[in-house]
Amino acid sequence: MLMSVHSVFATNLATTLSCRLNASNMNVSRRRIGSSFVNCSLVKTTEADRLVKLKNGNESLEICRVINGMCQTGGGWGKIDQNDAVEAMIRYADAGLTTFDMADHYGPAEDIYGIFINKVRRERPPEYLENIKGLTKWVPPPVKITRSYVREGIEKSLKRMDVASLDMLQFHWWDYAIDGYLDALKHLTDLKGEGKIKNIALTNFDTERLEQILENGIPVVSNQVQHSIVDMRPQQRMAQLCKLSGVKLITYGTVMGGLLSEKYLDTNLDRTHLNNPSLQKYITTVDAWGDWDLFQVLLRTMKSIATKHGVSIPTVGVRYVLDQSEVAGSIIGVRLGLTDHIEDANAIFSLVLDDEDVNSIQEVTKKGKDLLQVIGDCGDEYRHI
Repeated sequence: MLMSVHSVFATNLATTLSCRLNASNMNVSRRRIGSSFVNCSLVKTTEADRLVKLKNGNESLEICRVINGMCQTGGGWGKIDQNDAVEAMIRYADAGLTTFDMADHYGPAEDIYGIFINKVRRERPPEYLENIKGLTKWVPPPVKITRSYVREGIEKSLKRMDVASLDMLQFHWWDYAIDGYLDALKHLTDLKGEGKIKNIALTNFDTERLEQILENGIPVVSNQVQHSIVDMRPQQRMAQLCKLSGVKLITYGTVMGGLLSEKYLDTNLDRTHLNNPSLQKYITTVDAWGDWDLFQVLLRTMKSIATKHGVSIPTVGVRYVLDQSEVAGSIIGVRLGLTDHIEDANAIFSLVLDDEDVNSIQEVTKKGKDLLQVIGDCGDEYRHI
């Protein structure tokens, strides 16, 4: 099955791969999509792969591999004070966690980023500002897509974030049965040419549509997908296409909304206490994969590994996913001004999981169901909502 998928991708993409490792530790592939060649690369740059550089053509974006997720500013996780949130973002950035992920529909996330970036401009030197990266998403309803409609959406994000050009615009489409996503991406590519967007990316697209998008010459640098120790679907099909094309994976749900933590170790399942959108979402993933008893076995295994290395369960969970094929970065949700996970996040960069650790995790996870068969490919859980 895997070999046949590989062959299809190789044929459809007409890919010519020439990978090499040079003195600067750069892995480069050259791919042909349609009639154009695009150079894509993932570059490991500093201490224990803290930073990576995503590259497509002449554009590149260096991001922190542990990304601060701002979804929780959108409500449902507790009230966020704007001033406290901005001060928390400064603390994260000062600690080297310099990349922030948001979306047009995450409540005031883009507005808070705009206030934050202006504070950075006023209070930090220019070289500090260069390290800050804001990744946002455009998530339009499934309507008729026109050039003016796309421009209006992007201009709104530019204004809210108070930037001249978006570092990365990640595009989501709700329903493949409704035409328009290719048109939208072509209009986004035009806006990239105008300098409004530096890098185009996707969120929650499946392998089939990612392949289609690449065949149409859209300069995509990454696809943001759900990926955790429990949800390994991206490694079954998506990672093969990414390896061929140079597109990288940005992962979310990597700590399953907090379920992969000491808080839920050796506890009975009480669904009434899963009282925010993330916990409610990821308990359904646990249900699809196995049951609470098996999940407890996984938590105990991860706790043993965490204790061995002097870290936390979430740190083990993120490190495991970052070590997977084609994963450039993982998002950790931050409740800005309410809780602080800076120490745990920074511990990810120095953690090295050995073969014994990996084997013990896989001994548990292989007892769960194959989520590719149960749920479908990456992003399928978001279709037809």
